[in-house]
Amino acid sequence: MQQKKIYTAIGMMSGTSMDGLDVAMIRTDGEDFVETVDMFLIPYEAGFQDLLKMAVRTQDKEKIYALENVLTQMHATGIENLLLKTGMKRDDVDVIGMHGQTVLHEPDKGRTWQIGNGDLLAEMTGIPVVYDFRSADVGAGGEGAPLAPIYHRALAASLEKPVVFLNIGGVSNITWMNEKGDMLACDTGPGNALLDDWVKQKTGEACDVDGKLAEAGSVDQTALTQLLSHPFFAEAPPKSLDRDAFDPSCIQNLSVEDGAATLSAFTVEAIAKIADLLPETPRQWLVCGGGRHNHTLMKELAARLEVPVNSVDDENIHGDILEAEAFAYMAVRHLEDLPISFPGTTGVTEPMTGGVLSLPSKQERATL
Repeated sequence: MQQKKIYTAIGMMSGTSMDGLDVAMIRTDGEDFVETVDMFLIPYEAGFQDLLKMAVRTQDKEKIYALENVLTQMHATGIENLLLKTGMKRDDVDVIGMHGQTVLHEPDKGRTWQIGNGDLLAEMTGIPVVYDFRSADVGAGGEGAPLAPIYHRALAASLEKPVVFLNIGGVSNITWMNEKGDMLACDTGPGNALLDDWVKQKTGEACDVDGKLAEAGSVDQTALTQLLSHPFFAEAPPKSLDRDAFDPSCIQNLSVEDGAATLSAFTVEAIAKIADLLPETPRQWLVCGGGRHNHTLMKELAARLEVPVNSVDDENIHGDILEAEAFAYMAVRHLEDLPISFPGTTGVTEPMTGGVLSLPSKQERATL
């Protein structure tokens, strides 16, 4: 049997929380073997984060394209810093998986848009870049999200199943897996985005640290019922949504603590709605993304789901950069022409690969 090639890949992810850029290096064959090498995080400055959120909300294309150039430069800087940290050279890296920043996601209209110039990044780094991972799936009738489930399956190889990976980023999404390797995945609803925006608006802080505001507040049941009446929750999975799909105006007259408590409860109840639709009850829920640092949110999830809810870190999985690793993994799968989306994860009709490959000029690759 021919031995599988082991690639060194860098993955980069700027999530719906818009709080920074995650950069991760792994070694993988794109299938069963995965090994984390190192990681680097670039927090966004408040000014850049505010500009990015405003451009996304207003869909100001001129500002979005200007921010794309800045974001691409950040990607190049992140790669440079990660290489310095590891002592590796650019020629040691086989491929970069660049997710970019989602600025529009409307799969029901056949549209998804992530900024980040893959061609420019390939020229700046001298390393092949796979980018635009979602468009092919959306073009084939899929949701284009979530895409991390295939990486979750690789990470869960040795875990008792059924198991659920729950990512709480700006938006929350799950991957349910059983012993046969079957997957069911979808966005569940809000993650941190609404809560972060509320806390920033009311206090100037970036987030509800440790969930202390929510813990001190009371849930407004009328507002929660209104939030949960959104048509998204009546749809069967697979399904996905945009960061700003929900209108939180019903909490505007609440105290900062009660608003935080209500939005936290919204995230939890949305997840619980999906739990009721799973084919089998999981042995445990493993939480990744920034939401796992919110102690109040984790406590509420455990009480509501009535099965163990743990951080992925408990399984020696790097919860802060898991999605960046996932796009490194998917870039390798693109090179190997392996699927990254499936009927049970995005609703696409058949398993399919995704992404666009950009190769640097030969001169660039040879001299850097």
